[in-house]
Amino acid sequence: MSAPRDPGTPGFTPTGPGTSPTAPPDALSDATATTPPTTTAPWRRLDPRTLLVHCGWMGAPLASLTLTALATGGRITTGAWITLAAIAASFAVVTTLGLIRWARTEFRVTSDTLEVRSGLLNRRLRSVPLRRIRTVDLTASPLHRLLGVTVLRAGTAGSGDGGSELSLEALTVAEADQLRAELLARAEAEGAADDPVVARISWRWLRYAPLTFWVVGGVFVVAGSVYRTLDGMGIEPWKLGFVRRAFAEFGASALWLTVPAALLVVLALGSVGALALYVENWWNYCLEWTDARTLRVRRGLFTTRSVTIEGARLRGVLLREPLLLRAGGGALVRAVAGGLGNREENRKRSGLLPPAPRTEALRVASGALRVAFPADGPLTGPPRAALRRRRTRGLLCVVVPGTAVLAGLGAAFTPVLLHCAWIYAVVTTPVVWWLARDAYRSLGHGIRGAHLVARSGTFSRDTLALQRSAIAAWTFSTSPFTRRSGLVTLTAAVAAGEDGYRVRDLAAEAAPGFAAAVTPGLLDEFLVQRQG
Repeated sequence: MSAPRDPGTPGFTPTGPGTSPTAPPDALSDATATTPPTTTAPWRRLDPRTLLVHCGWMGAPLASLTLTALATGGRITTGAWITLAAIAASFAVVTTLGLIRWARTEFRVTSDTLEVRSGLLNRRLRSVPLRRIRTVDLTASPLHRLLGVTVLRAGTAGSGDGGSELSLEALTVAEADQLRAELLARAEAEGAADDPVVARISWRWLRYAPLTFWVVGGVFVVAGSVYRTLDGMGIEPWKLGFVRRAFAEFGASALWLTVPAALLVVLALGSVGALALYVENWWNYCLEWTDARTLRVRRGLFTTRSVTIEGARLRGVLLREPLLLRAGGGALVRAVAGGLGNREENRKRSGLLPPAPRTEALRVASGALRVAFPADGPLTGPPRAALRRRRTRGLLCVVVPGTAVLAGLGAAFTPVLLHCAWIYAVVTTPVVWWLARDAYRSLGHGIRGAHLVARSGTFSRDTLALQRSAIAAWTFSTSPFTRRSGLVTLTAAVAAGEDGYRVRDLAAEAAPGFAAAVTPGLLDEFLVQRQG
């Protein structure tokens, strides 16, 4: 409560019926002089080269027409002329629509929001508070890089399905970098650490590139793509002269020599492709804390990618060890974070480390969590019933069906297949037995401070370190077979990454207590306390 001023005090104006308090004239003039005028941020447009980016789709059909003309000796059929006319008409339509879209799309960054307005007949204004923006990514395909532009995507809280993601295509590289700095300006300026760089590319890691599925599967994927492309051009690959000669020579040679040679060729091609893909994806790779709250991954040769993850949305990390990579002593690291888009986008954007030595993977996982990675140690193992279950499932799903099919074909056609049947059973049984044992030994779970740790898998052994506070719900799953074995699988629901992560094959009587210990208070109303 303030004391009344003396009427004799300079600047005092009495109040009463019919009067109102006023400030002295000098005070009014000073307030007017010091108050800055209210201004609004100007609207900005996308780069005009956006129109050329939208026309990039014409490359495939034009290349197809060119290859067709070369394959037919320069003769262009009526169908090709029709296709060319359709491309020209589509070009006119797409260019017109792109011009309208470019002219009617504007954006601006105010002190609190990012605003984007677009549309011709129906104008649309999207406004997102800067405090809700979690990730800002810059992606540039080879066409974007050729034109000197990039795509900016701002992921917001709750944008797991991609519906809340704002995308601006295309901006100049300099403008995109400046805009990203504006959007992330609310990050704390305390600094991340003395050395904010967590990891950089080491080309010694290239030896891990062939230790992935793509060393074999990639060859068949590329072969299938080439076949579809040629078939779409009206060229039947099997009728080409050199292809027919190659198959004829292959069949006429000794199979015990040609089959291993073919496998070596596939492995060689796959290894070369895996190395090329590794270089293209992870060129100039750098993982760093840009400030106290923002983790950024930069990588890419032809298609560059820069992914930023807000520290508050980083819920954990996943240490992944595929079978071949694990045999070579390697691993890779993925982030469990919100705001990275849908499942497909999350797989592309969550990578924190390429295939690398396991020691490096553990170091990077610790650097991302800012605590020692809590999963590299003894965990609580599953009951013995989990091993029996895996052995039984392997025998019933792999050994028995294959043996039965070969035996049936042998009884119907040739006794040779009967010998193949028992050889198949003898070979696959110990393999299945070993894989079941490895899968059983990989199982484990535990609580390490603020993190839930879960490990499982044999073809891809995954070790998850997940913040306990990020778990929103639990799901208890059983099947007729697991109920008979007394096993339960827990699924922790998280608004990040894959949305749910499993803790496999716990003892049924221990599962509720473990879930309650991970998230105290979350399951209290569902637990029944034993009396006495």
